[in-house]
Amino acid sequence: MNLKMKEVITDNLKIPIKLWLSDIEAGALTQCHNLAMLPFAFKHIAIMPDSHEGYGMPIGGVLATKDVIIPNAVGVDIGCGMCAVKTDITEISKSDLLNIVSEIRAIIPVGFNHYVEKQDERLMPFTRDEAVETNVIYGQYESALHQIGTLGGGNHFIEIQKGSDGFIWIMIHSGSRNLGKRVADYYNKLAVNLNELWFSEVSKDKELAFLPIRTNEAKQYLKEMNMCVKFAFANRSLMMNKIESIFFKFFGCAFDEMINVAHNYARYENHFNQNVIIHRKGATSAKLGETGIIPGSQGTKSYIVKGLGNPQSFESCSHGAGRKMGRKQAQRELNLEEEKRKLDEQGIIHAVRNVSDLDEAPGSYKDIDVVMENQKDLVEILVELKPLAVIKG
Repeated sequence: MNLKMKEVITDNLKIPIKLWLSDIEAGALTQCHNLAMLPFAFKHIAIMPDSHEGYGMPIGGVLATKDVIIPNAVGVDIGCGMCAVKTDITEISKSDLLNIVSEIRAIIPVGFNHYVEKQDERLMPFTRDEAVETNVIYGQYESALHQIGTLGGGNHFIEIQKGSDGFIWIMIHSGSRNLGKRVADYYNKLAVNLNELWFSEVSKDKELAFLPIRTNEAKQYLKEMNMCVKFAFANRSLMMNKIESIFFKFFGCAFDEMINVAHNYARYENHFNQNVIIHRKGATSAKLGETGIIPGSQGTKSYIVKGLGNPQSFESCSHGAGRKMGRKQAQRELNLEEEKRKLDEQGIIHAVRNVSDLDEAPGSYKDIDVVMENQKDLVEILVELKPLAVIKG
């Protein structure tokens, strides 16, 4: 496979940084340098074309480590990801879209809202007994029963789309809700304290506190992280089941098997003949032939893709378009009427109504066409999906 990344940075670093974009912001590049100087980082740092600054590690970053796990290299929304389902209907009217959006909003809590009543415990991907020997999840189990099947806020969304294959699709972006944040915060704080105790050379200001994988603390984090990944999948599955029931009521339609991908997690993988821990923070697995989902913004296309298994990206690709503006910056600088006009002209039922919504307006995101062009060596496009209606928190 030909190397098609945009740039390789090697100067004064322990390992190279390999970039699939040419417009990385200064803060994110500094974080890349910090990653490349870690004593346990393996081979190189891979930065996807949607990358932007995060906490400790850039969103859109892929880090391989030897015998170490870094909570901040996974992030606070553990298991956050995408799911998508193809229906067998080919057309949907504006009036039906409006009614469906209304019904979805009536049964799925969005933003900070949760279910008033506890959901059936059988929907949970682990039992209360299985959570007993955890530091965080057992204490959050009751709350999680009210959160499972809820969307959340920020960049999470439910979208109804028209595919280039002629069919109507349903797509959801959501994560592990407060459960993942509690686990992330607990273990990052624990790692910070232990690193100070060990006089670690990874300074606190880098926000990359680590846990050696042989320690009980790392094993507990890995266990609870994987439970959060399962919870996030169960969360998306429950929402999708509810939305499918609405579609079935309207159309009596059939549905393909759900595609599901996570983009915030760490796991053992083998790369360059070494067993390593791959941290994907806002990055999607793209093994050879693996089906993936890359969303755009609420005003641009999303994509169903097939992985090309590029070893240079640790068999990864972008998790979306990526932000080009911070949330507050977007609210200050974007023009509300202009952003609404662009969406209205496309006939999209959208979620941009007030200045506070501009942080999720299309203008706050990178050009998805450029992002997809920059990763042609990472994925092949299978289906393009045009937004018809969008629900956000």
